[in-house]
Amino acid sequence: MGIGFMELWDNMGYLAKGVVVLLAIMSVWSIGVMFERYMTYRAARKQSRDFAPAVAEALRTGNIRDAIELAEQNKKSHLAKVVAAGLQEFQAHQGSKEIPGETIEASRRALQRATAIGIEEFKRGLGGLATIGSTAPFIGLFGTTVGIINAFAGMSSGEDTGIGAVAGGISEALVTTAFGLFVAVPAVWMYNYFTGKIESFIVEMDNSSSELIDYFLKRRSEGK
Repeated sequence: MGIGFMELWDNMGYLAKGVVVLLAIMSVWSIGVMFERYMTYRAARKQSRDFAPAVAEALRTGNIRDAIELAEQNKKSHLAKVVAAGLQEFQAHQGSKEIPGETIEASRRALQRATAIGIEEFKRGLGGLATIGSTAPFIGLFGTTVGIINAFAGMSSGEDTGIGAVAGGISEALVTTAFGLFVAVPAVWMYNYFTGKIESFIVEMDNSSSELIDYFLKRRSEGK
């Protein structure tokens, strides 16, 4: 007959229980980060798909005010944040039909700042996720070591030298090992998945910045 989890828990030592509790806290935290980051990236992707063609149409007609309003309506979009920063800086320095090079350079710096801020926002929480993915197996291994020590201690101190003397310690060791892997594997998978998403977002923000600078340069050449 199999041994239930509660029976395994009751047979664990305090140190092994502490390892399991720590791993459980790490698991709950990582699941929370995974869910929050997934919803954030999903909202950014969805709003950006709606924002890109709309702002392109507004800029095609030369209506910068409408383009800024569209960006403000899509605050979860990474593209909207970057485009809004560039357009607001451009509009603030635009005092005449002739567009000086300083205005375009100021807009370029605003785009770079917005891109850097956007990247940091996307990376929030991923450092902890990577730490959990890399350390959880070692924490489980620590519990494994403790369990094996307890198994041999039980064998040396007891009269029974059969499998019963070491079964509790071995089961304790295997539980902590399995739990450590259970926490680490999803964290590593999702960290790699989110990192790939961020890289694609960076490419999209850089492309949007370049296209907006090209638009400003075109406006400048048309104004001459």
